[in-house]
Amino acid sequence: MGRRTSWWAAWLVGGVAATGLYFAFPVGSVGLFLTYSAIAFSSVVATLIGVRRHRPAHPSVWWVLALSHAIAAVGNTVYGWYLLHDAVVFPSPADALFFLSYVPLAGAVLAMARIRTGGRDRGALLDSAIIATGFGLLLWTFLIRPAATATTGDTLARLTNAAYPVVDLLVLALLARLTISAGARTVSFRMLCAAMALGLFSDLSFAIASMVGATEVGYFTAGWLLSYVLYGAAALHPSVGSLTEPAQVRSAPLTRRRLVLLTAVSLLAPAVLAVQGLTGPDHIDWAGVTIGSVVLFLLVLSRMSGLVDQVRQQSERLTLLAHSDGLTGVPNRRAWDLRLEAILTERQDRAVHVALLDLDHFKRFNDTYGHQAGDRLLKEAAAAWTSRLRAGDLLARYGGEEFGLLVVGAGDEQTLALVNRLREATPGDQTFSAGVACRRPGEQPASLVARADAALYEAKRTGRDRAVLAGDPPPDRRMPEPADH
Repeated sequence: MGRRTSWWAAWLVGGVAATGLYFAFPVGSVGLFLTYSAIAFSSVVATLIGVRRHRPAHPSVWWVLALSHAIAAVGNTVYGWYLLHDAVVFPSPADALFFLSYVPLAGAVLAMARIRTGGRDRGALLDSAIIATGFGLLLWTFLIRPAATATTGDTLARLTNAAYPVVDLLVLALLARLTISAGARTVSFRMLCAAMALGLFSDLSFAIASMVGATEVGYFTAGWLLSYVLYGAAALHPSVGSLTEPAQVRSAPLTRRRLVLLTAVSLLAPAVLAVQGLTGPDHIDWAGVTIGSVVLFLLVLSRMSGLVDQVRQQSERLTLLAHSDGLTGVPNRRAWDLRLEAILTERQDRAVHVALLDLDHFKRFNDTYGHQAGDRLLKEAAAAWTSRLRAGDLLARYGGEEFGLLVVGAGDEQTLALVNRLREATPGDQTFSAGVACRRPGEQPASLVARADAALYEAKRTGRDRAVLAGDPPPDRRMPEPADH
């Protein structure tokens, strides 16, 4: 591991030194041209070596990324050849190669983001679209539209100048998609994102400087060269292996930092309108600002809708967990109490039976076979009984090895027959005793359950493995509990 680490560290130090060496050569010299080309092409080689040494999951993603760098490196070589021969033309074949290099770059980054999330992450897609739209309006207003409508240069030159901020916007969207989605934030991942961000910053800074007529723009080359260096270092770092592995969670949470970013991006539309308004009403691009504002509004609305759905689903899951028994999966005591009270309140005209089911000799079973076997018996019994219930019947875990059964719309004989069918379905040659009580007019839940409980103790007292129908209300003093259930 130490030797592998030295490879990426040595490459990083050497790349930074080579970038410094680049500026030691005179402008337009052969040394300048060779140094730039060496750094660009060696980045491709470093990427391929890193893939071969560390064998990351989905290596084809890195091969495509290396192809993007190779095309851009050839474009830089072509551009350098024009400079050496004082025959700079714009646009040139170098520009075509630069634009072409963005195609495999987009494919590699999108594939990487999809692999890391294990599928489609709607939240990350919308957040990336919001960021791209907000900054897209900014670039359209101050870079793309002015470049396309400039009065100098022919049509092809103006369109080429306008196209560069468009592909920069593509890189911004790709970078947002990659950084927002879930996945490990390894050293390799951070260097890859830094490489994209550095190249993007240099592109936009160069475009802005050129638009305002700055003559000294060569220092932006350092950003492009260091971007190549970071791409190679990301591939050579040992953590590259986990960069294209699926994340444990499908989507990253909406953190406060991301929320602040989305809020700031959403305010870019009114900010652009304010800046243009301060320079005079004639300078306001009403169509651009209107379209950008509408798209941002729809994207934010869609994102809010997704968040509301997410909160609703989480609420439903929490409600389900709060009303379900963690071991058996059937409703718990709380769900039982709520359902019983609701039934007794709503169904005054129908028969309502409550049965309490208690596994016989459960303590002895636990002592003999262990608590894990006891838990397994509870789960299997709950599953077997649930499969034999009628639609509308409710089985809930009342506590310990005791279960409650709520039966609506059946007579005494039907309810006893149902309970006996459940006794026959009890797994593991185990038995249970049951007490059954029918609701009397105006009877409260506590009284109904108390009569079923008294009938259960009667079933235990008279030999277990039977169901007893409750009669009159139980006496004031409860029957002593048997020593072994």
